[in-house]
Order: sequence, then structure tokens, then C-alpha cells
Amino acid sequence: MNWSEDRDEPTPENPLPESVGDPALFPGDSGSLPFGARRVLCQLLAGPSVDAERHALLWPVLLREETAIRARLSDLFLELVLDRDLRVAFVRQADTGELETPTLLRSSPLTFIDSVLLLALRQRLAEAEAHGQRAVVEEDELHAQLAVYEPPQGTDRAGFVRKLNAAIEKMKKNNVLQPIRGSEGRHEVSPTLKLLFSAEDVQALGAVYREHLAGRHGGADVESEEDEE
Repeated sequence: MNWSEDRDEPTPENPLPESVGDPALFPGDSGSLPFGARRVLCQLLAGPSVDAERHALLWPVLLREETAIRARLSDLFLELVLDRDLRVAFVRQADTGELETPTLLRSSPLTFIDSVLLLALRQRLAEAEAHGQRAVVEEDELHAQLAVYEPPQGTDRAGFVRKLNAAIEKMKKNNVLQPIRGSEGRHEVSPTLKLLFSAEDVQALGAVYREHLAGRHGGADVESEEDEE
């Protein structure tokens, strides 16, 4: 999944044209997609996703132009992941097997703290879904939950807190954590995580981190992993 900041979103005052087969949109334009579909394609490539709540005008265009957009992405060795129930879509590298292809999407390596935070958020999403609720978390709650991964006493606690705050900010920037208006410090976990991490992934990661805690060898090792950004 490509993570970056959202670009300009059309508004009701500046809606997307819905005509199919628009004429050339600018001098030298040889494209065949209508304006709206091009906007959707740009948002998908910019990342991190297109969803019905944040992109109310782009979402119906995506559904209407899905076939054409998939074809354009395939030309770039990319794949559209679209979930109509969750009403979210994003782009990832296509599985081309042994065929050597260029990689267009920028990737952001995950630190140890990024990984355990994502795991905690994915588990919270699963719990909320099981009870038919929204997955809402508080930043103080995340700090308390992830404190078990703090290095042993005598090491840099302030550094751990700083890295955890940076991981939380990364999740906000990439819309994994979406702020709840009028509620400082509370965020909703994006359902996109359900597409990124399956139940099997959660079980596997959970086992790794439980082993990490049981072994109590996390202090120096955790610091070295976090420095690999």
C-alpha cells in the first residue's frame, strides 16, 4: 500500500465532471479517461487510499470507472484492491511472479514500534467489528497498552516515548488513525487495516511479539531495530 498525504479533494462547490469520453483537457492531451477517472487514478497513486467517507465525490467515480482504472494500473504493473463492503480502495504492486518489473510505489519501512502499534490497532479493529462498534482508541490508551514493550529500567524511557509518539503520528498522517472531531486525543482506526492484515497475519505477528516479551531480550534489540528507518 502506498502511503503519502492526500491531495486536493473535489468539493460540492467544485464537483467532478461526469461526462464520459471528455475531449482533450489540456494542450497535447492524448489520454482517453474522463476527468473524474483521472482524478481517482491520481489519488490512488498518491495514496494511501480512496474511501467513501473521505472522498465522497471520488468514490462513485471509482466504482463507475473501475474497469478502465484497473487497466491503467495494470499497464504500470499495479493492482487495485477494492472492498465494496468496507468502501475503501488502494493500490499495491501486482504479483508478477518471476517477471522482472519496476517498482513504482514508495514504501516506508516499519520500525519495531510501528509494527506493534499496527498490531494493536488491528486487534482493536477486530474486537470492535465483533461487537458491531466503531474502532475508537485514545492516545493515552495506546501508550499504556504498548508500555510492555518499553526497554528495561535504566535505559532511555524518554526515547521510547518519543518513538511511540512518532509511530502514532505516522499512523495519523497515513489515515490509519482518523481523528474524531471535537474529541481531542481520540481516533478511529481505519477499516483499511483489515485489508492489509488478515486474521492469520495478526496471529503470526502476535506470536512473534509474545515470544519477544517472554524472552525479555527486547532492550538493546528493540533499539537496533527502531534505528533502521
